[in-house]
Amino acid sequence: MVTVRGTTGSVPRAIWTGSVTFGLVNVPVRMLSAVEEQKLHFHYVHAPDSSRIGYEKVCKAEGKPVPDDEIVKAFEYEKGEYVYMTDEDFETAAAGAEGFKTIDIRDFVPASEIDPIYFERTYYLAPQDGAEKVYALLARAMERSELVAIVKYVMRDRQNLGALRVRDGVIALERMYFADEIRPDDDIAPAKVEVSKQELDMAAQLIATITGRFEPEKYDDTYRDALCEIIRAKREGKEAHVPKPVREEAEPPDLLSALRASVEAAQGSRSGTRSGNGKAAGNGGSDLESLSKDELYERAKRADVKGRADMSKDELVAALRAA
Repeated sequence: MVTVRGTTGSVPRAIWTGSVTFGLVNVPVRMLSAVEEQKLHFHYVHAPDSSRIGYEKVCKAEGKPVPDDEIVKAFEYEKGEYVYMTDEDFETAAAGAEGFKTIDIRDFVPASEIDPIYFERTYYLAPQDGAEKVYALLARAMERSELVAIVKYVMRDRQNLGALRVRDGVIALERMYFADEIRPDDDIAPAKVEVSKQELDMAAQLIATITGRFEPEKYDDTYRDALCEIIRAKREGKEAHVPKPVREEAEPPDLLSALRASVEAAQGSRSGTRSGNGKAAGNGGSDLESLSKDELYERAKRADVKGRADMSKDELVAALRAA
């Protein structure tokens, strides 16, 4: 079975411990990753014997391998001029910085005032043993205020900006970019362009047609699913079937025609989804047993069956009947 690495269902290990400082109140916490990326991991190997490929640390000037005790971290102050840094240098900088071993709350602000471009990665903050009450106090006070806390903290040799928010009773830390790390968007937006009222109305209609609730479970990584199918087929000595490219239709004569065609297609798709649920979509009945696994997989893809890439033929049949 093709799987991806992960520890779904288990509690991740703490990647940082410290305290959230809230006035004179300290909330001891453990930082946990909130994201578990489901990536496929590939390796470079020597084709004749499947041995893993290794890499050496080589001095570019001498062309020879370098032992670890001769490797130092350095900052290139000017071209060709390096300042060597030691672990003690980084510890000294961290000790003198705001937020060393603490997540220091600086302000409370409405979440709507933070542009999502500032968000980098999400972590969970869990209470350390014995800190459950003060943790719950901070979480409930933040929920009542409907505000997020802007914080600063030091982790991994750098100071970080962040935002604390409460998610299902858990305090989440959004690591953020500093203002000077966001590139300006000057000259990116197009210059003055004339858009007719009819075109704007049609675009608004298209948006309204495909507007709905955000349901993250409905979006699959179909590229990963396809790779899993190819890996499974090649492991079994089969050929990987490359789908034939879809013939591109002629472009509509103008923007308005393209918008009108898009609205009609979206309306047809939505009505088909509403009327084509369950067995009406051809997913029921004993005829599924007679289909090949590839045919079942294609039906599962159209029915948006979750986890289809790792299913056996019998599992695909059962999932399609339940869809």
